[in-house]
Formats: sequence, structure tokens, C-alpha cells
Amino acid sequence: MEYMGIDISCALGSLRDGKFPDKDCLLPLISKLLGYAIVAASTTVKLPQIMKILKHKSVRGLSVPAFELEVIGYTIALAYSVHKGLPFSAFGEYVFLLVQAIILVSIIHYYSQPLGAATWIRASLYCAIAPTVLAGQVDPVLFEALYAGMHAIFLCARVPQIWQNFSNKSTGELSFLTCFMNFGGSMVRVFTSIQENAPTSVILGSVIGIVTNGTILSQIILYRKPEAGKEKKVK
Repeated sequence: MEYMGIDISCALGSLRDGKFPDKDCLLPLISKLLGYAIVAASTTVKLPQIMKILKHKSVRGLSVPAFELEVIGYTIALAYSVHKGLPFSAFGEYVFLLVQAIILVSIIHYYSQPLGAATWIRASLYCAIAPTVLAGQVDPVLFEALYAGMHAIFLCARVPQIWQNFSNKSTGELSFLTCFMNFGGSMVRVFTSIQENAPTSVILGSVIGIVTNGTILSQIILYRKPEAGKEKKVK
């Protein structure tokens, strides 16, 4: 018995017999459920960040290259996952993350006026190349190379933001909720990737996500404490 690729027959059979499902039955089931939970959560993961920027009409403390590189990384990850035939529960979040990331970059640029020629050139190049990559019309060797470099792209997307936070001793308009969901999603993805027998490179990407998102999350907590202390003294 399957629903959306989730086989629940073994679990139901064990429960009918009054037994708790064994590990070989339960872990794949949990993995699938968590995978779809990540996909569902991804539909709103960047909304707190978008709403915070719109509310304050400011992109203070945000690294523009970091968010632009995220768009490139999500594009490659989505294209590769689709054309490798991975189950939707293993990559579905990339669909929603890519759409939200593009919206987020657009908003960041809107509040970063005036825009230089370099910004327009980067946007034009992405619009020209992304459809080809998403359609899978890329040489297989190049496709593998792009995917292999995807983790470096995501790492490079986080490092500028981490460094900017450290230099400013502030996280500006970064959303705690968005960073927390990114961190939690990376942790869950390690488990689901192992259960789905995903390539080591996929698991490595999730581990990198845990480290980098965890670092940014800790910076938000660390650099907000002094501000809270100052507010109490003023009162």
C-alpha cells in the first residue's frame, strides 16, 4: 500500500499484529514523511526574511552576493535532481526555495538602489543560462561538474554573510526564523539522504548546510544579546 511514494503496508501489518514496526520498516517510512515535511516547510522558509525586509524597508547587514549565489545553487540542485530522477520527497524543497530566493534577491536589489551595470549583467546572464540548465540541455560531463561545484557555491554563499556579520558584530536584517528553518532542514536532510541511499556528495552538502547555517544562527543569537541588554538599561 503506497501513498505519494510512501509504503505504509509493513507498518500497518505490524500494528495489526500488535507489534511495533521494526527498524527496517520504520526508518524508511520516517524518512519519507520527513522528506515531505521539509518540502511543505520550504514553501514558507524565506517568507520571514522577505517580510522583515519589506517591514523595515532596509537590507542593512545583508550580503547581496550571498543571496545571489543561493539562487545559482538552488538552480543547479533542482535541475540535477529532476534529471537524475530522484523522488520528489528528496528534492521538492528546491522548487519553492528557488522561487523564494529569486523574489528575495529582487527585493534586496530594489532596496539597494541605484543598481550598477554589473548587477544588470549578472541578472541577464542568469536569465539566459538558467532555462537551459533547468531543461537539462547541458553536456552530461558539464552537468556533473556543475553539481560537484554546487556545494562550493553554497559554501561561498554563506561565507560572505558570516564574514559580514563578524565584521559588523551585527546580523542586521537577517531573519532568525528563516536561518533556524534552514539549519533544521539541513539536519533532517542528512537523515533522509542516508535513508534514500543518496550519493555521498548530497549528504556532504547537507553537512555543509548544518555548519554554515548553524554558524549564522549562532551569530544572530550572539550579536542580539548585547542589544537586548542595552534596551533594558535605557528603560
